[in-house]
Amino acid sequence: MTDSASAAGSAGDPNVCYRHSDRRSFVLCQRCGRTVCGECQTPAPVGVRCPECMAEAAAAMPRQKSPLLRAVRRGSSTPVVTYTILGLTLGVFILQFATQGTVTRALGYAPPLSLIEPWRMLTVSLVHSSGIFHILFNMYALFVLGPLLEQLVGRWRFAVTYILSTLAGSIAVLWLAPASFVVGASGAIFGLFGAFFVIQRRLGGNTAQLMVILGINLALGFFLPNISWQAHVGGLIGGAIVALIFVRTRRRQQTPLQIALLGAFAALLVAGTILRFALAG
Repeated sequence: MTDSASAAGSAGDPNVCYRHSDRRSFVLCQRCGRTVCGECQTPAPVGVRCPECMAEAAAAMPRQKSPLLRAVRRGSSTPVVTYTILGLTLGVFILQFATQGTVTRALGYAPPLSLIEPWRMLTVSLVHSSGIFHILFNMYALFVLGPLLEQLVGRWRFAVTYILSTLAGSIAVLWLAPASFVVGASGAIFGLFGAFFVIQRRLGGNTAQLMVILGINLALGFFLPNISWQAHVGGLIGGAIVALIFVRTRRRQQTPLQIALLGAFAALLVAGTILRFALAG
């Protein structure tokens, strides 16, 4: 620690450490030329440096952000929302096994509970059936399609597409299969397919292969047991409508209109839920 005695000692004897007046040394800081003892020396590319010069050099160095911060910053190409959804869904899938179905019963969608526990209409996309193929197909589709769509529309728009597609799929189940219990992200995944189809058509891309994939998967929902084709159809339509709003309000000055239209569509979905119970009651 530097004090008046140390300063006086170093001033009177150039062979004394500038920080420790009782320690003789003949080693100089390569940067400032002050005498430093063994304790105060830090090896440098050339010679050694004193603590003050090391601190100044460290302060002058550009601070590098962590990989996580670099990934989430604006302008990064990392599909943060896609990877976050993947991580959450896989984590919940592990909890489903760990809790022996408690999480499944708590987060799956039961249409009669829509007004009492409305979060189920969204959390349904986080839980899957016990078979590995259900979550494997959905997460593989998200892993392949998610980064493409997220890069096209941006993070918050991608998140909105996923959420509203999930909600649209749940409302389709509410109207068309009100006595069922549904789990899975299929409604959201089909919503991403619908959104990607609309955007590709708008950009003039070839959608023939996408139409074949959509047709096959929709058909499977009608012929294979324990598959909610209602959620597939609802999510597909919901995602397509959201994407249509995006492509019709692409200009920066249309952002307020875009947000208003998305809010109106979300309100329409909520109204559809309330109307279903009003008609049933």
